[in-house]
Amino acid sequence: MTPISGSDKEAYGSFVGNRWVQLVTAVISMIMIANLQYAWTLFSTPLRDGLKVSLAAVQYAFTLFIMFETFVQPLAGYLLDRFGARLMFTSAGLLVGIGWAMMGQVQSIAGLYFFYALAGVGAAVIYGGSISVAVRWFPDRRGMASGLIAAGFGMGALPFLPVIAGLLKSGGPALALMSTGIIQGIIIMVAAQILRYPVSFKRPAGGAAAPETVKPAASRGFTFQEMFVTPHFWLLWVMFLSVNIGGLLITAQTKPFGQSIQISAAAILTAVAVQNLVNGCGRMAWGWVSDKIGRYRTMGLSFGLNAIFLFLLPYFAHSDGMYILMTALIIGTWGQCFALFPAANADIFGTTYAATNYGFLYSAKGFASIFGGGLGAYLAHSFGWTIVFSAAAGFSLFAALMSLVLPRIAKPVRRDIATEGKTIQG
Repeated sequence: MTPISGSDKEAYGSFVGNRWVQLVTAVISMIMIANLQYAWTLFSTPLRDGLKVSLAAVQYAFTLFIMFETFVQPLAGYLLDRFGARLMFTSAGLLVGIGWAMMGQVQSIAGLYFFYALAGVGAAVIYGGSISVAVRWFPDRRGMASGLIAAGFGMGALPFLPVIAGLLKSGGPALALMSTGIIQGIIIMVAAQILRYPVSFKRPAGGAAAPETVKPAASRGFTFQEMFVTPHFWLLWVMFLSVNIGGLLITAQTKPFGQSIQISAAAILTAVAVQNLVNGCGRMAWGWVSDKIGRYRTMGLSFGLNAIFLFLLPYFAHSDGMYILMTALIIGTWGQCFALFPAANADIFGTTYAATNYGFLYSAKGFASIFGGGLGAYLAHSFGWTIVFSAAAGFSLFAALMSLVLPRIAKPVRRDIATEGKTIQG
């Protein structure tokens, strides 16, 4: 497949029609929603104290955000294909800005749930739309484009963290959420006026992207209905669920856990910053490892290490330095799953419907957020953090072991193709 032609610059002008401008704008949009997930832990205990509710009640807001950000993506993809990036990103910018800003103004836990979920709907549009824009403008370099988008989300909260910490200290969560919410919403809406799909992308009346070529029956990938009846999908789904539990647990609970073991405020902020840095850089590093030893061996190695670090965390993280190190190691052996699982999904079920199929696989993250958010906080209050992190380690260990089983299962074959199954290569 060749790069986008000069017709895009003719249609949109030399600036908007430049695919690098489109990619950078999509990355900026992802950076503007990174706070919603990766800076949340800084707000959890101040919101708990302000609303006078339990930590578990506040952390269920994080669960709702992840669920909406996850489950809305298939619908968001349809609407993006139907109405285009500019209109959908403009609407999403409003949802993100209003949702995040108003979270600090609410007087009840129900209000927090509503506005964080609202921001989650906007984040779903931005997340799916940014990837869609990037890979359509870079059909010849999809890996590079999607990798930069993922890094933007993984590290995007990093420049905001000292600002948020200062605003929390001077004006509490109301000022911090309102200030960053307005900035994020405005920047997303400005970016939306630049974002376009290339003119080669057609939006038919039904809303689905028009295929560039007609796929022969034998080379067509699995539809999601065909995928659902295979054991491979459900094994991948459970693996994705399992490895996300520990990662989301650290993402949401870094500050509450640190405060419970008397870690200094400065070390907690540093830990969150290092996690963001490691989250982005780690995805690239594990991608290099994957090229060397194979995708499924990389899953086994990284998920196994993730299990070890989760298990050791409550025993070794009682000093500032070890706390920063251990939480960074957990995030650094988790974030790569968002690069490995889409590739595995395409390996097994083909690329024809890869975006839709991965959307259903990605739903496992939403269910993992139940444990990572409110349920994890409740269990920690009832039984202690050691039990919680040990359980998360068990889930990651299960994912590591299943990554050794998956390549040994015969590759699924669509029922309408009478061919022998082949072993998954990885």
